[in-house]
Amino acid sequence: MTDNEMQEQWNRMVENMNQAVAESVEQNMDAQARFMEAWAETMDQSMPDEDAMEDSLESYNAAYSVWMDAADRMFERLTDAAEGEDVAVTEFRDIWLQSANEAFKEVMGTTAFAAATGNVVESMMELQREAEDVSQDTLTRMGLPTRDDMDEVGERLIELERRQHAVEKKLDRVLEHLEE
Repeated sequence: MTDNEMQEQWNRMVENMNQAVAESVEQNMDAQARFMEAWAETMDQSMPDEDAMEDSLESYNAAYSVWMDAADRMFERLTDAAEGEDVAVTEFRDIWLQSANEAFKEVMGTTAFAAATGNVVESMMELQREAEDVSQDTLTRMGLPTRDDMDEVGERLIELERRQHAVEKKLDRVLEHLEE
């Protein structure tokens, strides 16, 4: 292999690495932007009190630090690779996955996140109740039994069985007395 060929091969390798790094950084920035948009949207919906807001801002700062540390580690490993060290591609993936987990833990552990999650669950339960009411109303209008109707029938059957058992016990006692 000639020096020119080696230089061209080196240039292609560096170009490919630069492209991979640029794509990785772009994906990281996109992930951070989506994360922050979701966080901001959640915060807008739940408007926490001052303490919760302070807690959430602290968690955001901690999450941001995690992302910046990941970027620093990526840069260090890229430098190591450029200097000839054998760096596995999976290391880069692992850095970002670990960082994403740590950043999400920072935000998910806050009272503001818990409040926002509670609000979402409450909204979902309200939607479920409304859908159930519409369903019950539709069945009633169609002349079909609703869940409430079926529950009432079930309760009546249970009451009838209880009474039947009581009558059977009394009958057994009467029969015992007659046989004596």
